[in-house]
Amino acid sequence: MTPFKSKVTASLYATMSISFWGVSFVSTKAVLGKLDPYTLLVLRFGIGALFLFTLLLMKRYRLSISLKYLPHIIVLGILGVFVHQILQATALLMIDASSTGWLVSLSPIFTVILSMIFLHERMTFARAIGMILAIVGVVLITTARSGQSLQFTFNLGFILMIISTLNWAIYSILLKRLQIPYPALVVTFYMSLIGFTLITPFIIRNKGWLSLNLLTYSEWAHLLFLGVFVSGIAYWYWGKSLEVLEASKVSMFLYLEPLTTLLAAITLLHEQVFVKSIAGGIIIILGVIIVNGQIMPMLYRFFIKKA
Repeated sequence: MTPFKSKVTASLYATMSISFWGVSFVSTKAVLGKLDPYTLLVLRFGIGALFLFTLLLMKRYRLSISLKYLPHIIVLGILGVFVHQILQATALLMIDASSTGWLVSLSPIFTVILSMIFLHERMTFARAIGMILAIVGVVLITTARSGQSLQFTFNLGFILMIISTLNWAIYSILLKRLQIPYPALVVTFYMSLIGFTLITPFIIRNKGWLSLNLLTYSEWAHLLFLGVFVSGIAYWYWGKSLEVLEASKVSMFLYLEPLTTLLAAITLLHEQVFVKSIAGGIIIILGVIIVNGQIMPMLYRFFIKKA
């Protein structure tokens, strides 16, 4: 595959990951009425690990890994799955979901800073402008959905959410920096398995299995979506995009998450459309295009040549 096609494919992988994560808030909201957050996480990553294991068998990938890289995968599983999900689940018990949108915008900033320090990536003027535009777009969408101005009175939920964004930035940098010589599917499977194992004590403590018989077919469908697409494919595709693109550029796709959540809420929950939300979405897309500016001209040349 040519470098151009590789970058375009990696960008599509990142976009699909963010799309699944953005829609996940709608599915999570549909299930949380019956399950506590920790039981939901155990089921999500249990289903995700089983799905990834099935893919590995179908593709006939080897499951054996060198002991040399086992600590790397354990660290990624702890940070990317266990710590990240527990922090967010706990934070969502204290703050409303709309507040998380603009807090997520801190993660690409942390990623850029860490990328400059550890991966020697450069901060350009265009990248800075694109990042600022994307943050403005996130603020417009989240404040439009909540119907309020941003509230800067921090409580423990806000602090935990900020820590989770820093944690995700560290996870993305490590996933890029460690360069584990195994397919992203194999690495993602073991990460999901580690996360599932570490979160399992929470479902035992809460006796979460007692609530499973309360789920309707619709809620099971949401749960399967969260397991297969959100905890399985999205994590897998995020790893595949980091194999090609710079960590700071991949992180910019996180700004699309509030936009995909908005579109899912409008489509599935029939939430009201605000002009501010539309403007915010356009600004986010513009910011991401500026940061990944080389992608659009290459796409143009590609399709012109194909025509």
